[in-house]
Amino acid sequence: MPRANLLFMTENHESEDKPGFDAASPAADSPASAAEPAPTTPSPVERLAALEVEKAECKDRMLRIAAEFDNYKKRTRKELSEHEAKAREAVLRDFLEIADNLQRAVASWTEGGKEDVKSVQDGVELVLRLFKSKLERYSVTAIEAKGQPFDPRVHDAISQAPSTEATPGTVLHELQKGYRVGERLLRPAIVVVAIAPPAPPADTSRSDGGGAAAPPADGVDIDLTGEDEQPAPSGAPGTGGKHS
Repeated sequence: MPRANLLFMTENHESEDKPGFDAASPAADSPASAAEPAPTTPSPVERLAALEVEKAECKDRMLRIAAEFDNYKKRTRKELSEHEAKAREAVLRDFLEIADNLQRAVASWTEGGKEDVKSVQDGVELVLRLFKSKLERYSVTAIEAKGQPFDPRVHDAISQAPSTEATPGTVLHELQKGYRVGERLLRPAIVVVAIAPPAPPADTSRSDGGGAAAPPADGVDIDLTGEDEQPAPSGAPGTGGKHS
């Protein structure tokens, strides 16, 4: 046997003895995806069950959020009530001092036999200054009205009065003082607005007729119209008549 044929037979025998080597095997040529299982589509019953679970979870989440928000509203309402009560107590505590001073002024007036008027007046003025200082502490300021142009935003006019001293359209009298809290109006001022005084009646006395009669001089009436002139006699000189 020739040497070339012997080598060929030896190589074929070795390739047949190697495990996993098969030239004609169809598995070597098939794609890898053929071994994976195909995805299955969920049935309508399975989809409905999944949606029911998701709905239950959303409902539970919404109920929890609603409960938390309700608790937040109750807590906030309680805190606001407490803050309002504290602010009201602070204001009333400050004004109790004014009431105490007024009571002292009344007691001083009673114990003094209602004779020491000056001391009572000084006490009331002191209380008024204290009251104004308390108002300023809470940003309450008075509105200046008298002599100012009428402003319907801060003035409440109840009447008008003619005046020669005040400019028409300005506040003539302030019946009740107005106040602001910061930039907000607390109470408008009640005022009387000035208007122009009425004009004096015109002089309608005029002489009748076209000519004016001159006033009598030294008790003698002088006629300037010539209406009372008597006709001259026919024989008077300068009349042009014939003498008899």
